[in-house]
Amino acid sequence: MKWQELLKIIGREPVFNSSLFLAGNVDPAEIRRQLARWTKSGRLIQLRRCLYTFSEHYQKNPPHPFIIANQMKRASYVSLQSALSYYELIPEYVPAVTCVTTGRPETLANPFGVFIYKHIKKSFFFGYRLVELGNGQSAFLSTPEKALLDLLYLTPGSDSLNYLQELRLQNTDILNQDLLLEYAGQAESRKLIRAARKLVRLIRGLKER
Repeated sequence: MKWQELLKIIGREPVFNSSLFLAGNVDPAEIRRQLARWTKSGRLIQLRRCLYTFSEHYQKNPPHPFIIANQMKRASYVSLQSALSYYELIPEYVPAVTCVTTGRPETLANPFGVFIYKHIKKSFFFGYRLVELGNGQSAFLSTPEKALLDLLYLTPGSDSLNYLQELRLQNTDILNQDLLLEYAGQAESRKLIRAARKLVRLIRGLKER
């Protein structure tokens, strides 16, 4: 495979997996060697084993960090602080991309940033959707309600009023309070149900001011 062939086939793909080139009558070892050479020369950036993107000079469609987060770990979606910031529910800038997964928790880093994956049980792996990010890219992102609940679920002491107030929530009109309580009930966690009920009261109090 030649470099111009690669650009012609997948030049507009923000991220690609090397498995794309292993079908048919090819030498897998040679494909891996070629990708390694292009990575060493700076034409490609390896995001994780078998996962690549083009270096800045060759990028036609720069990958959104959320796309990279989805692709680096299957059975995951962007949530927690990153989703809350995306929806402008919290005022803080979030430097890392935060996700939840049914797999093992881990923190990964590459030239595009730091990607943090927190483990949740399979029965709580819901409440996410495919979101358009522009330039033909889309990623799995939690709903606003689930982003909050994922954070509460994973944070010790999150059912305290002090903790909920310290979140400094804003733009709460986008939150569906009934859905928030429904999702909390599906988690089968008394702590999360308490936290969600307190959070709803807090949101209603903010709206009444």
